[in-house]
Amino acid sequence: MSKALLVLTSVALLGLSGCADMNAKQSSSESTPAKPAISAEAQAALSTAQADVKAAKAKNALWTTAENALKAAEAAAAKGDSAVVLKDAQVASSMAQKGIAQLNEPLPKVGD
Repeated sequence: MSKALLVLTSVALLGLSGCADMNAKQSSSESTPAKPAISAEAQAALSTAQADVKAAKAKNALWTTAENALKAAEAAAAKGDSAVVLKDAQVASSMAQKGIAQLNEPLPKVGD
């Protein structure tokens, strides 16, 4: 008898939690605002900057200015500001490429 009561209670609780979960998912999807869109040119610049920064980081040549500019570009993309995305993404790409190019420069000698 107690096993049957335990099984029925468990089934009832699972059923109720499933219903509550469905309602929570519906209300959260309705209240989620749409993500602002950026222009195709800004999206392309952001993708390029992300790839350049990733390449510089892989070679241990990432400058903090490149990393900060990429973060600023990604924040602007989240807000839908294409002009700022373009500007910051170009800075991030440029700084990342310069960091990689710096690897090919000869090391300075002390005392020369």
